[in-house]
Amino acid sequence: MSDEQPATPDTAPAVAPGADADFDAGTLEIGRRLFAGPAEFYWATAKIDGLPPMQGMEIAFAGRSNVGKSSLVNALTGRNTLARTSNTPGRTQQLNFFRVGPEWGQFSLVDMPGYGFAAVGKEKVVAWTRLIQDYLRGRANLARVYVLIDSRHGVKQIDTNVLDGLDRAAVSYQVILTKADALKKSELEGRIAAIRQGLLRRPAAFPQVLATSSRSGAGVENVRAAVVQLMRERGFDPVPPT
Repeated sequence: MSDEQPATPDTAPAVAPGADADFDAGTLEIGRRLFAGPAEFYWATAKIDGLPPMQGMEIAFAGRSNVGKSSLVNALTGRNTLARTSNTPGRTQQLNFFRVGPEWGQFSLVDMPGYGFAAVGKEKVVAWTRLIQDYLRGRANLARVYVLIDSRHGVKQIDTNVLDGLDRAAVSYQVILTKADALKKSELEGRIAAIRQGLLRRPAAFPQVLATSSRSGAGVENVRAAVVQLMRERGFDPVPPT
């Protein structure tokens, strides 16, 4: 299987076992309301000169092909088909832009091409890599890249290469573990601790590691809250109407 299928809001557990997160109830609620608002695809490009105008805060999701990016986007927004999931790794071949949230907290979410799928032609991989590098260097409103790592496998060499590139580009990033329900609690806690330790020496890394399962919904609300926290840090304080 490639992507996990998202849980429904009624069945989603709140916290992934061993999660490295601690958000107050108010932030969690704002995150829920933020992602329960409108969410729509609005732009796609495979060329750097085709990017949409910079407006508001932007976050991006990166990860290996088959890590579950599209499923997590769908789980965050409570929609099953906002981002297209596929059993064919490497299907996302462009930067896909989604507008998320009501007017009081709107931002852009970018689904980046998956990396590390060997069956994709070398020329296409080179083109994707150049697109991603140019996007990261030239997007002033990009607040953070969320790098998704399969919790079953941990950080592989190809993930390390991506983290190295983000450090060189001085782009803030945070690690999110996917498919956390596949590990026992002790295994997940060990995985989080090891990754957190490795991030300490990385200048652009945000030290908090989040663990999620799109299948069960565990940890999804923590990702929403992390986005709220990021918006506050970057001066886009989301304040819902009373």
